[in-house]
Amino acid sequence: MPSTWLITGATSGFGRLVAERALADGAHVIAVGRRHDRLAELAESAPHGQVTPVALDITAPGAQDILAEAVRAAGGLDVLVNNAGYGLFGSVEQVDADAARAIFDTNVLANLAVLRATLPALRAARGRILQTSSLIGQFAWPSSGLYSASKGAVELISEALAHELAPTGVKVTIIEPGTFATEFSTSLQVVAPNDVYLPTVGQFLSDFAALPPQAFGDPDTVADAIMAVAELDEPPLRLAVGADAVEHIRASLRSRLAELDRWESFPRVPVGERA
Repeated sequence: MPSTWLITGATSGFGRLVAERALADGAHVIAVGRRHDRLAELAESAPHGQVTPVALDITAPGAQDILAEAVRAAGGLDVLVNNAGYGLFGSVEQVDADAARAIFDTNVLANLAVLRATLPALRAARGRILQTSSLIGQFAWPSSGLYSASKGAVELISEALAHELAPTGVKVTIIEPGTFATEFSTSLQVVAPNDVYLPTVGQFLSDFAALPPQAFGDPDTVADAIMAVAELDEPPLRLAVGADAVEHIRASLRSRLAELDRWESFPRVPVGERA
């Protein structure tokens, strides 16, 4: 029997590529995105009835109910690719409360709404959950504080979820892509640094903007990884995709371990014995 996938952010980037691959494998895809025109294009490119387009802002108050109804109408769900999100770069101080709230609404709270809408069906199918994070869900660059915090939240929510769902047979994998040539940059919001942050945030943004095209990986690599891991009997909890993701995450973990080793016995003099 063909599987059913629900993919958020299915109109562009990794979500669109995964949707196309799942359709090519004969899956029924519940494609969720904001753009009616791109969802229509996806539906027209597939055999009749193979795509259920759901034009939806997943931060909307009724989004959870709409998605749950789409899953019920499809007769169940085997794979969730919880992929929708956007980027925000700017110093921690300069990102205002509205912008901070908005990125958590989309990248974290809407992610949770999608999970709540789909988990009953996924448990029934002993299905798969693929949560899209980022290499900077494991650490932060100058300027990525709020975005990294939102993806870090997704990482820890997903880790807890994996433990909680273990007895049900549902498998959770966090996808941590490196830097890839997708439409992510077109939706990226940037808060220009003031004079205080020019040496750090400004320099980072300048260096990032100067990266050559070959520094950005082929996004097909991420779509291929998602398709492959969805088929594994025992998938990893985390999957870093791209040489830069592996390199930077490994360096971050080594740095944290070194710091832990250095300070594990601090304070060395018990408080009560101080002069």
